[in-house]
Amino acid sequence: MAQVEATTERVVAADAEKVFDALADYRGTRREVLPEQFGEYEVREGGDGAGTLVHWKLQATSKRVRDCLLDVTEPTDGELVETDRNSSMVTTWRVTPAGEGGSRVVVTTTWQGAGGVGGFFERTFAPKGLGRIYDALLANLAAKVEK
Repeated sequence: MAQVEATTERVVAADAEKVFDALADYRGTRREVLPEQFGEYEVREGGDGAGTLVHWKLQATSKRVRDCLLDVTEPTDGELVETDRNSSMVTTWRVTPAGEGGSRVVVTTTWQGAGGVGGFFERTFAPKGLGRIYDALLANLAAKVEK
């Protein structure tokens, strides 16, 4: 099994603190900016950054649905880490200042992929599919916080 990684980034025309707070708001803003691939969204504990336990089903393709139960931590300033209890998937959100009043959001998801031929296809196509999903999420986030 090999590690698979998908990374997406976007510059948002809003202060880094405002963007981070929006991403960390699992009860409000995060729910509002999720694209259609996220279903059965539920905050089970907390709801604001570290200490949050959140559930969703991620439909990456028409046949591939991942049931995610995520523990949220904040290991450093401007960083949220979502660790899935149901798999090896870890998603890290980093928000840093970018220019005058702007911010850069980088989201990286890693997991242990399958081996063999299936693993080859997973390593080839899954990062692109997940990138499209996170592009949509970041576009929705930008539309929300740039108002």
